[in-house]
Amino acid sequence: MTAFVSDASNATDPDAGGQEAEFADRRVLIIDDDATVREVAATYLRKAGFLVDTASDSFSGLEAIQSVRPDLIVLDRMLPGIDGIEVCKRIRSESSTSIIMLTALGASENRIEGLEAGADDYLSKPFSPRELVLRVQSVLRRSLEQFSPEAPFALGPFWLDSSARIVQRDGVELELSIREFDLFAFFLKHPRQTFDRPTLLRAVWGWEHGDLSTVTVTMRRLREKIEQDPAHPVLLVTVWGVGYRLDLGK
Repeated sequence: MTAFVSDASNATDPDAGGQEAEFADRRVLIIDDDATVREVAATYLRKAGFLVDTASDSFSGLEAIQSVRPDLIVLDRMLPGIDGIEVCKRIRSESSTSIIMLTALGASENRIEGLEAGADDYLSKPFSPRELVLRVQSVLRRSLEQFSPEAPFALGPFWLDSSARIVQRDGVELELSIREFDLFAFFLKHPRQTFDRPTLLRAVWGWEHGDLSTVTVTMRRLREKIEQDPAHPVLLVTVWGVGYRLDLGK
């Protein structure tokens, strides 16, 4: 059995419909050792207009990332050999490519572990293939979305260009994942305002319901990149009993 299977052309499913034009040139890599999961997920994603490559283990998956340069990776947490957490860390050490982690482990701490490793989103097994498609579309739209009406602006030491998805601090670009960028951009657009986690989950992730620890973990990762002392933040501060606020001083 071949460990890595790649779409050979840009041809998409003729039944893909209106989504085809939006995602026709976007490539998704599925890394999962379950052949049924790979086949079903790939079928639904292709019908939604995506190019889809598949890998059945972590080693061929890591090689595929270098050869096909996917826009998004669907990554199983429970891979044999090198598990999905370690694969996610290796990807994130070299790339900001979007990652959705699949996990059969329902406990909150297991989902948190994936987010801490750098995943942008997660989906619990068993999952609806249609939900996977929606999650992939949502994450990619965030990464590709153009905010043309919004001009770049500076706030304190930070400079934000939403259309190019660039944020700089004192002229140095910050290397943020998709969700980290979205979260920080939201705070930069709403300085000195306090938001609770449900509000952030709706505004940044687009979820009406979800694990609030997703916000907590992403906030922790973001603080590690913008705070001099992440354990004692002075920019993204916690308003105890309420939520979080971007505080740039007076």
